[in-house]
Amino acid sequence: MRKIFISATVFLLFFNTVLLSQNAFEIIKKADEKFRGKSTYGEMTMTIVRPTWKRTLKFKTWGKGTDYSLALITYPAKEKGQTFLKRKNEMWTWNPKISRLIKMPPSLMSQGWMGSDYTNDDILKESSIVNDYTHKIIGSEKIDGIECWKIELTPKENAVVIWGKLIKWISKKEYNQMKSEYYDEDGYLIKTDIASKVKLMGSKRIPTHIEIIPADEPNHKTIVDINSMVFDIPISDNFFTQQNMKRLK
Repeated sequence: MRKIFISATVFLLFFNTVLLSQNAFEIIKKADEKFRGKSTYGEMTMTIVRPTWKRTLKFKTWGKGTDYSLALITYPAKEKGQTFLKRKNEMWTWNPKISRLIKMPPSLMSQGWMGSDYTNDDILKESSIVNDYTHKIIGSEKIDGIECWKIELTPKENAVVIWGKLIKWISKKEYNQMKSEYYDEDGYLIKTDIASKVKLMGSKRIPTHIEIIPADEPNHKTIVDINSMVFDIPISDNFFTQQNMKRLK
């Protein structure tokens, strides 16, 4: 009987571990699909805050699944017209002021987009939190009064990602990503994203105010406000081309 009891206990522990892993994966998948949708179009304002100055950018973004994304800067005049394209495994930037198209190497994905604390990987969504990581529920906490799952994401062995580990807080009721911590390969915290102001955008309720705070740079942060966003709009793969990068306004 004792052997049977021990075996049953081991089985239950194994079953619960597998179940939690599956739940964590499904939670992350739902959260990612909610914000990504089949396709998206959004208009955003970014404020880069530094100890002695701050500046504002406005931009539009289009996305389709995990393979296509495009961003167009609309303000200020100095940067207006610059575009950033991801098409499957290739990434490009176009600067109309100098009429130059540049292919972006993977090494640039960890660099700040337009001098902000938002990385090129963030804006172009190069890595996938669903496919490139394994997932584990490690707790439950409230963020801004909202009950959330706390989930640890660790890179898969052959995944090409820029982070050594992620921790995300996903709201239990609406599957919104309310907070994210980004760690390097040595386990040091690099930055934290904190989301708030959940509002109805198109057909979905999502956070519309995000603060990106670097861990080792006091009084530095980047604020992203989503002014509008619509989901699941008809958009062709041919929209995401180098030719279209040069035409968008």
